[in-house]
Amino acid sequence: MMAGNLGQVTASSTVFLLCDVQEKFKPAIAHFNCVVQSCSKLITAGRILGVPLLVTEQYPKGLGKTVPELDVQHAAVVAEKTKFSMVVPEVDAVLEQLKPRVAVIMGLEAHVCVEQTAADLLARGHVVHVVADAVSSRSQEDRLLAFDRMRQMGCFISTSESIIFKLLGDKNHEKFGEVRGLVKEPSLSTGLAKM
Repeated sequence: MMAGNLGQVTASSTVFLLCDVQEKFKPAIAHFNCVVQSCSKLITAGRILGVPLLVTEQYPKGLGKTVPELDVQHAAVVAEKTKFSMVVPEVDAVLEQLKPRVAVIMGLEAHVCVEQTAADLLARGHVVHVVADAVSSRSQEDRLLAFDRMRQMGCFISTSESIIFKLLGDKNHEKFGEVRGLVKEPSLSTGLAKM
């Protein structure tokens, strides 16, 4: 297997993409609060470790803004969209500037916006990780089948904790003390990571 296909993640070569975690989805998405918790953990770790964050909001006039539980003030871009994929001009401009090797996707919905974003990023040559405990859909059948399709396309299906530890790489990482609290308690067991 070529080195690029082993799923390595480093802070200097990675971007986080937060896809459409918006207010109107709260009552409809399975395990919404757990998804938000995992997204928050990743976003916080990314801020500490210097991983750029790109955020989209699907038709915010109708679906609301990104939920206030997620602090996205440091995001490189917060783009409104109607296209399902996150790869819209505002996001594409930041990707062109940063030229990340790895893209880590979290958000909603697995079988629509997340899957179409993953396909676009893979087509551009990125190594793509989809964070299972930070991605959901209204239907768990749609969600799990989307994970199967994304794996077939060439994505890595990861967890929030796995991504954080990949970014750290070593217990002696200079930021380990700041990040340790995020992984001290394991993520809640919700079935969201079940394949």
